[in-house]
Amino acid sequence: MRIVYMGTPDFAVPALAALAKAGHDIVAAYSQPPRPAGRGKALRPSPVHARALEMGIEARTPVSLKDAGVQAAFAALNADVAVVAAYGLILPRPILEAPRMGCMNIHASLLPRWRGAAPIQRAILAGDNVTGVTIMDMEAGLDTGPMRAKHVTPIEDKTAGALTQELAEAGAELMVEVLDDLSLHPPVAQPEEGVTYASKIEKAESRIDFSRDAHQVERQVRAFNPMPGAFFEYRGERFRILAAHVEENDGPAGELLDNSLLIGCGHGSIRPTLIQRAGKGAMSAGELLRGYDMPAGSRIDA
Repeated sequence: MRIVYMGTPDFAVPALAALAKAGHDIVAAYSQPPRPAGRGKALRPSPVHARALEMGIEARTPVSLKDAGVQAAFAALNADVAVVAAYGLILPRPILEAPRMGCMNIHASLLPRWRGAAPIQRAILAGDNVTGVTIMDMEAGLDTGPMRAKHVTPIEDKTAGALTQELAEAGAELMVEVLDDLSLHPPVAQPEEGVTYASKIEKAESRIDFSRDAHQVERQVRAFNPMPGAFFEYRGERFRILAAHVEENDGPAGELLDNSLLIGCGHGSIRPTLIQRAGKGAMSAGELLRGYDMPAGSRIDA
C-alpha cells in the first residue's frame, strides 16, 4: 500500500519501521516541527522525523494542517491510507478524507477508555489492571472512530516509559496485521458506555502530595517516569523519585519515618528506591543517604 505516516515521539517509531519492513511504500512521513533542545537550544528533529530521514523517507513538518496548500500537497501523495500514531496535530476533514481508505490511528489505550492525550499515564494513575492499544479508523471526533483491532496487556508495576515501549511494539505489529487483510478486521463502533478522557499531563501534577494514600503516590511515581518525574522538595532542593515501593507503616504524612528515606503518607508509607537530585544522575536511596543527611523526623517540603 501507499502509506502516509504521521507521528512524532518515540512511541511512533516502531510502527514506521514495521510498515516499511512489511513492504509498504511509505510515500512521506509527517511529524511536528523540530524543537529547541539541549543546553544550546539547537533545533532537534522529532524521533519520527529523524528515523524517516535515516530510512530515506521524505519528512514533512508543517506547523499546521489547516493551510490549503498543505492539504493539497498531502492529497497529491495519492495515498491508500494514512497511519497516525501520537502525531500531536489535529487532522482537518480534508486530511482525513484524502487517502483512499482514510486515516487509521494507533491509540495507546483500550478504547473507549482513555480517549485523548495521555492514555498511558492516566491508566497507571487510575490503578487500571490492564491497558493496551487499539487500531481505529479516524473521524472528526476525539478518538471516537470505529475500532478494527485491540491488544491487551497487564499494567502490573510498569512505569510509563516501559509501558510506552511495550505498547509501541504491540501497536506496530497490530497495525501491520490489520493492513495485511482488512477483511479480517472490519470496523466496529465503539460502545457508548465506559468512555473516559485522558487529559494532557500538567506539570503541577508531578509534585507529590504525601497526604494521599501510599498506593496513589507509588502510581504517580510510575506514571511520571521518565517524564516529567514525580518530585518533592526538601530544604529547598528538588528530588525526583524514579522508583519506590509501598510499606504499611503509618506515620505523619510528609514526615521521614526512619533514617532510610521511608516517607509517611495519608495511609501507609512510601520508600523511594531510585532517586535523583536536581542536576545529578539517578542513584539508589542508599547512595543518596551516604552523602546527604535526611534524618527521621524531618519534614518533606519543609
